[in-house]
Amino acid sequence: MKIIRVGPDEVFHRYLTPKWAFAPASGAGAAGDGGRFNRPGVEALYLSRAPQTALEEYQQGASIVPPGTLAAYIVTLDQVADLSAGFDPATWSKEWAAWDCPWRKIARIARKIPPSWHLSDSLIEAGCRGLLFPSLRHAGGTNLVVFNANLTPEDSVVVHDPECRLPKDQSSWPVS
Repeated sequence: MKIIRVGPDEVFHRYLTPKWAFAPASGAGAAGDGGRFNRPGVEALYLSRAPQTALEEYQQGASIVPPGTLAAYIVTLDQVADLSAGFDPATWSKEWAAWDCPWRKIARIARKIPPSWHLSDSLIEAGCRGLLFPSLRHAGGTNLVVFNANLTPEDSVVVHDPECRLPKDQSSWPVS
């Protein structure tokens, strides 16, 4: 396994669902249903190195892009597993060959635990702050999943919003 430091102050991107743009650093959305590298109940923030990768990850293959707000993040993290070059048996244990499994199908249809959840469990238990991995939506793109519970005071994931344009709460959304 390859462990690196991200940053200081490396820029990543994410498209935010407008209703949840008031909490741009939260991993609660991913905790609801789970994600490629987090089980339901485990907060994780998914970011992309490039805006185009963030867009394609947000779109998730839909023919029309849903409304979204692009946000940039300034990131400094220690102890990040770096799978960005993909699986290499010289660097990663054989279990990591399944990192790109069809996790939704496994979790939601087969009702089994995807291999990628076991892999992220091991990273979280080892204290890793995150994982860099290739985008499966944008060829050549790189994503970063941040394990919020493992962040320390030395780590930083801050949305870049110098003019305070992001909403502060959900008051603009009517309750129905």
